[in-house]
Amino acid sequence: MKRTLFSPDHEIFRQTVREFFLREVVPHQERWAEAGIVDREVWRKAGTAGLLCPWLAEEDGGPGGDFLHSVIVMEELGRVYESGFALPLHSDVVVPYLASFGSEELKRRVLPGCVAGDIVTAIAMTEPGTGSDLAAIATTARRDGDDYIINGAKTFITNGILCDLCIVAARSEQSDSPHQNLSLFAVEAGTPGFHKGKKLKKMGMSSQDTSELAFEDCRVPAANLIGPPGGGFLMLMQKLQQERLVVAIGGQVGAEVVLADTLKYVQERKAFGKPIGKFQNTQFKLAECATEVEIGRAFLDRLIAEHMSGEYLVKECSMAKLWQTEMLGRVVDTCLQFFGGYGYMLEYPISRAYMDARVQRIYAGTNEIMKIIIAKQLGL
Repeated sequence: MKRTLFSPDHEIFRQTVREFFLREVVPHQERWAEAGIVDREVWRKAGTAGLLCPWLAEEDGGPGGDFLHSVIVMEELGRVYESGFALPLHSDVVVPYLASFGSEELKRRVLPGCVAGDIVTAIAMTEPGTGSDLAAIATTARRDGDDYIINGAKTFITNGILCDLCIVAARSEQSDSPHQNLSLFAVEAGTPGFHKGKKLKKMGMSSQDTSELAFEDCRVPAANLIGPPGGGFLMLMQKLQQERLVVAIGGQVGAEVVLADTLKYVQERKAFGKPIGKFQNTQFKLAECATEVEIGRAFLDRLIAEHMSGEYLVKECSMAKLWQTEMLGRVVDTCLQFFGGYGYMLEYPISRAYMDARVQRIYAGTNEIMKIIIAKQLGL
């Protein structure tokens, strides 16, 4: 089906993004994967190319584009099988908190750096004993004069090593309601008491610097509070809609790319004297995959359009995160089988895509949490 989301200007931007990734990302992917981290300088290059926070208004130091420019960045990252260069997390998950809820002083101080790539961001919600249950966050922030003193531990933090600024969720108020005592703080790298822990070894997303973080009497200026004290839960609820949409977009493009590469491969690989694409099993399996991918694209593009119009889409974004990531898992698993033993080799992108796909059903809220949210939205 023909896509109608993008204007000619968007397609010009897509070509710029595609060329940037082919030039600045693809040649380094193997080295990044071995190191478990991308080059710091590539963030600045992405900023210079206009790839960071492309939706941010010009008055805030941004390029003045829209969310579709970010969608293009996500899609083109997927097309080169790059899962570790966490541009979507920075641009479309973390920075929106700063832009929407940060004070004018904080925005003036950090947003231009976020756009330029001089400031790489992360968000610290997950704790060693707390996954998707935000109400159980144990990290504390105690007011002390003009500062807050933060104590606690976070884990599975993307950009945890590279980050120059981390948004930290912590308990700051004495309310009996766990939903009214959570606050968000912008904690800058180098702040005494802010410790970046070990880089975690993962099954997939090998070039992504996922790490532990620790806060030991970490003194943060009260000016770095994001939004009102105790307003963290409501802010998270507002922005998690887009975070889940971002994951769904990555899942959709991942399935599309794997399917396209598999269709090429089954026409080249031969068995019993003919391309394996000529066997009925191959045709039936890939027809099923293609149908799922096409249905997913139609739903997702409509959802993106409605999201940009400001619609309240908690149910639909949760559905997309659930369905697109489950669909990705089915498609990648089916497609890998056609590569035979080569599908098990890390030098083949299909193998990396298989490993990268699994965590999509876990982060940004597990798919079981998505089902709970959907059920509640259905009035159950």
